[in-house]
Amino acid sequence: MKHLKRTDSHTDAAISTLPDTPVPSVNAENPARLLQRCPAAAPTPLVSSPALADRARVAEVHVKDERERMGLGSFKALGAAYVIACDAEADIAAGRTYVTASAGNHGLSVAAGAQAFGARAVVYLADTVPEAFADRLRRFDAEVRRHGPVYEDSMAEAARAADANDWILLSDSSWHGYFDIPHRLMEGYTVLMQETVAAMNAPTHIFLQAGVGGLAAACAAYARHAWGPIPRIIVVEPDAAPAIFASVQAGQPVVTSGPSSDMGRLDCKEPSLIALKGLARDANDFVLISEDEGSFGDKVAAEVGLASTPSGTAGMSALLASTPHRDALGLTEASRVLVILSEQASA
Repeated sequence: MKHLKRTDSHTDAAISTLPDTPVPSVNAENPARLLQRCPAAAPTPLVSSPALADRARVAEVHVKDERERMGLGSFKALGAAYVIACDAEADIAAGRTYVTASAGNHGLSVAAGAQAFGARAVVYLADTVPEAFADRLRRFDAEVRRHGPVYEDSMAEAARAADANDWILLSDSSWHGYFDIPHRLMEGYTVLMQETVAAMNAPTHIFLQAGVGGLAAACAAYARHAWGPIPRIIVVEPDAAPAIFASVQAGQPVVTSGPSSDMGRLDCKEPSLIALKGLARDANDFVLISEDEGSFGDKVAAEVGLASTPSGTAGMSALLASTPHRDALGLTEASRVLVILSEQASA
């Protein structure tokens, strides 16, 4: 594990380079209300794991279990479906075409939201995405198109198709000139933290895995809104894809490079700008975990009845790998830790 403690200079530098970028929303009330219109909408469980606490040598580990969120198997069900629900409330969703690229769960949220509100979904997949996932999308009436060997190629083609056909590009990342939709999408993620805050007292530590950073930034913003400075917030990424870590360290957004990670949902080389601005303000620490550390944490999670994927258990993996950094992270045997189990094992 590699550790970076955020300083005021990191925060000031990162925020000063993003003057026109919004910070994450903490308005969980609106998405909680609108998402009730989606099929299978219900809170997910917050479970306590004494076995994980023993392994990590802390007092408590609480796990927000997103594996059955809205029947889609991931926290991402809260994002794109909420964007489409907002359009439906404004009577502009029906008949629209929403287009995106996906390597996993985001595409399912787009497809399910479009189906629920009378819209159409077109999802671009890279050639490496399994056909079984394409079939899951088709079960929600999405049109699946293949383009390119990697996610970045399929995303570029989705953006081109949006421009060419006057479709709505619904991405879960943000970049200069593209803020409104991902800002609203991240607002949907705050629902899981609203549920968590209602179910527990403030933890001492929160470990949040990050790809482009949307989940981590939304959860961190709402945790600060609800609990103030009490929790120590640690952002976790694969060392093969340190987009947030490297950008905070550099004080500006950077595009990273590296090999592919088995933590595939987190294998993002460039940060969402909204997420970066929020995390530079709200997170205390940034850590990178190795492939071996991610695999070990995933194995332990399965052993204690919390089977997921290396991406879904990355926060747990970082907690378990933190032994050499316990003092730096302020972890003790009295610590009370919150982690997010972000997707089901078959996702």
